[in-house]
Amino acid sequence: MATTEPPFPQWVNRLRPFAGALLLISPVYLVFLVYAAGSPETTDVGYSPRQPLPYSHQTHAGKMGLDCRYCHTTVEGAAFAAVPPTSVCMNCHKTIASEKDTTEALRTSMKTGKSVPWVRVHDLPDYVYFDHRAHVGRGVGCVSCHGRIDGMEQVRQVKTLSMGWCLDCHRDPAPNLRPVASVTDMNWMPNEDLRVLGQRLMKEKGIAPSTDCSTCHR
Repeated sequence: MATTEPPFPQWVNRLRPFAGALLLISPVYLVFLVYAAGSPETTDVGYSPRQPLPYSHQTHAGKMGLDCRYCHTTVEGAAFAAVPPTSVCMNCHKTIASEKDTTEALRTSMKTGKSVPWVRVHDLPDYVYFDHRAHVGRGVGCVSCHGRIDGMEQVRQVKTLSMGWCLDCHRDPAPNLRPVASVTDMNWMPNEDLRVLGQRLMKEKGIAPSTDCSTCHR
């Protein structure tokens, strides 16, 4: 008589004593998972963590008019917006404010080779896939998601970044579209009705409203 192989390897039996503990832990894990997805760091408008050095977007992007892409070099060609390495900051600060206390963390980073431990402000849950390249390449301006970053002394979150907020835009993207050449222009104003312009851009680029969750959830 032929024998059938057991469905699981023998070592699985060693886990049986721990089954009860796993059942007790699973609700705790579920609560933690729900909290992590809806934690202040991912959903709270106004979230503005203290950074390791006082970098001012108001000064750099506002008063100096520095283009977002000078520091965040990957927004047009990758899914994520890269945080600039210390070497990019030192392109200017090796001569400007090179001895000030406010740039000490940069000098230390340059000497040690260790990155400045910036704290992420706009942090989506790990199960969400957001592609900067896809949005920037279709004319979604930085302002639509990040607000007037050029007026912020310390960066803060101005949108909920929730699934409902994303879906509202995917159902009707026209009001958030602009010419691709102007996506980083904080002072850009349309020379025609915003909705009409957005609808024209959607037609030109073949963009259709979409609520397909698989676009973001991989």
